[in-house]
Amino acid sequence: MPDLTLTDGYRPALGLRETERAIKFIKDYFQDHLAAALNLQRVSAPLFLRKGSGINDDLNGVEAKAGFRIKDDGYAEVECLFSLAKWKRMVLADYGFASGEGLYTDMNAIRPDEECLDNLHSVYVDQWDWERIINGQERNLDFLKGIVRTIYAVLQETEKVVAGRYPHIAPLLPEEIAFVHAEELLERWPDVGPRERENRITRERGAVFVIGIGGELADGTIHDGRAPDYDDWVTPTVNGCKGLNGDILLWYPLLDRAFEISSMGIRVNADALQQQLQIRGALNRRQFEWHKRLLAGELPLSIGGGIGQSRLCMFFLRKLHVGEVHASVWPQWMIDRCKAAGITLL
Repeated sequence: MPDLTLTDGYRPALGLRETERAIKFIKDYFQDHLAAALNLQRVSAPLFLRKGSGINDDLNGVEAKAGFRIKDDGYAEVECLFSLAKWKRMVLADYGFASGEGLYTDMNAIRPDEECLDNLHSVYVDQWDWERIINGQERNLDFLKGIVRTIYAVLQETEKVVAGRYPHIAPLLPEEIAFVHAEELLERWPDVGPRERENRITRERGAVFVIGIGGELADGTIHDGRAPDYDDWVTPTVNGCKGLNGDILLWYPLLDRAFEISSMGIRVNADALQQQLQIRGALNRRQFEWHKRLLAGELPLSIGGGIGQSRLCMFFLRKLHVGEVHASVWPQWMIDRCKAAGITLL
């Protein structure tokens, strides 16, 4: 049975209807200020894509996609999204965005192979997907850190506004976000796994950006899986480390654990794509139209990522379970245990 954290004496800070009002307030405020900070324009996004297009995110490459057939299109097969990581970059090119400009959109995904339905994980995933064009001189670690700090500043401002609206919800975020490479975490705590390393560094610092997700570490392992065709996890940076991507983690006392709020990074250029496809044994993807366009230089250099909408609301509203801020399907045993603990799953 998956892990489920239930805290004795937990009581939601807000009732159901006030929670729904607060969710809308947080989403409106955060997306407007994120767009202003990163110079992003909102665009419409698909819920599903044609199977075999090569555009859908493959996550770790093993998860099954929910799909169906379209009757009036010769029963063409389509698949529900995992994310819009590659789709966004294509849109930047096709819509005529310029360097320094970007887009954001609402991404709604279904992930039926989610390994562990618990306080933070659901079959339904909702996030802001964003992408911004950069130039060749900006494909470096310092630029990545600057964008992370900009996003973190919007998180801090949103938390302050929420605390002003609901005074009984005190701010948790530290003044600054720390940066650490996955290689440094392995060196510091070689005897525990990646999740526990994240817990230890985030408990210590409060807010952390873990760099280098997907590439091989010194012991031959990877910190976490990343598909080979969006984030750049192979480019050398400093001190023998590799990777121009990472995760934003926040310490969440209610669950006594690190809380991933965003996965993001500088995207692959043609060289990095070739290397990463080879490492993953996925060179066959070069036959897909999206990959052909990138290798031909038809897609812009970019940086982008996803920011969890429900997770953000859960964090700012001090909820114990993500099901308190979005509706999904949950195992009956989880519904029963949460109900007995006074937690209403939407």
